[in-house]
Amino acid sequence: MSYPNVFTHLECSATGARYEIDQPHNLSSAGKPLLARYDFEAVRGRLDRDAIWARIGGFWKWRELLPVKRDEDVVALGEVDTPLIDCPATMARYGGKGRLIAKDEGRLPTGSFKARGLALAVAMAKSYGIRKMAMPTNGNAGAALSAYATRAGIESWCFAPDDTPEVNIREIALQGGKVFRVNGYIHQCGALVGAGKDEMGWFDVSTLKEPYRIEGKKTMGLELAAQLGWRLPDAIFYPTGGGTGLIGMWKAFDEMERLGWIGSERPKMFAVQAEGCAPIVKAFDAGAEHAEEWIEAETAAMGIRVPKAIGDFLILRAVRDSGGAAIAVSEEQIETARAVCGREDGLLLCPEGAATLASYGKALEDGLIERDAEAVLFNCGSGLKYAMPDFSRTLDRHQEIDWTSLE
Repeated sequence: MSYPNVFTHLECSATGARYEIDQPHNLSSAGKPLLARYDFEAVRGRLDRDAIWARIGGFWKWRELLPVKRDEDVVALGEVDTPLIDCPATMARYGGKGRLIAKDEGRLPTGSFKARGLALAVAMAKSYGIRKMAMPTNGNAGAALSAYATRAGIESWCFAPDDTPEVNIREIALQGGKVFRVNGYIHQCGALVGAGKDEMGWFDVSTLKEPYRIEGKKTMGLELAAQLGWRLPDAIFYPTGGGTGLIGMWKAFDEMERLGWIGSERPKMFAVQAEGCAPIVKAFDAGAEHAEEWIEAETAAMGIRVPKAIGDFLILRAVRDSGGAAIAVSEEQIETARAVCGREDGLLLCPEGAATLASYGKALEDGLIERDAEAVLFNCGSGLKYAMPDFSRTLDRHQEIDWTSLE
């Protein structure tokens, strides 16, 4: 199948300087993330949004809005459109009266939304003939890189904090990646990638240090709009570490408007962090454009344990422009939210997804959204990957059982 490709160039997110796409790039010369730009005017009115949405293939269906030019560079592992799951009982428990929806990204290959960004990064690396890739990871990103890189015949190296969930470490290795446990945080693991890349000859695919993970993550925004009948919700609560997905969705909304697919309305964007690692929240509250490094970060929600985000100014810009906010929640609130959603609506959230639910409750309490708002939470990974509280009881089959006591 032939897809019109209107990917034209890359642009520095800070200076606007143009970069050509005939070679791979990391950061701009200003040390800032590069953003993919397209000539959408050339295809405005010629792209049928509903016909594209009707295709199969998950996020790869959006080829006209993605940078991959050749079919042979597409790297696929059975991608699907992740479902929107209404959570009415959970909403009521938190005091909402509108609609609460969880977008369950755990249904993607490797069990998290990291599949979106890494599939695109690997596909573009393949198109440039890159043979080795490396990244720091808190777990799920490394799993996605290892899977897609192996699929593409590319070697991968992952450097993870030594307290990364064991399931992530093992799946990275089992999927062909070389994985190392490091006595440090993710940004310190990233420093190791940078220090070794010249000698090892690998391409650095750290968050926002290459342009294409954003393009994969923006498909969350495209998919969400299509699932809601080409409109957007009142609010989006997004677990924010490096912030690629929040930045990507905000970019997708602008691109859809340029194509005439949606109007100018935008949801309030809420960047959700844990109280033990909340650099974006601190910067938002201070009215700052950049976030200081968070020292001694601690949270069980590993995906949002990012002490320093290179795209901090892009996250803060999107949150402020949308009329949203940055919200921090406690470990207790995260665990309570996991239990509430599981017991009330049968949906198992990962800790980062549970953080978005907890922040929804805070937003209602603080009047940041209306009680009747339609809100979307991003459950960024499968809850099955994480340790769960044990609520089971024991029963001795050799003793007389008081059945009424089991209620």
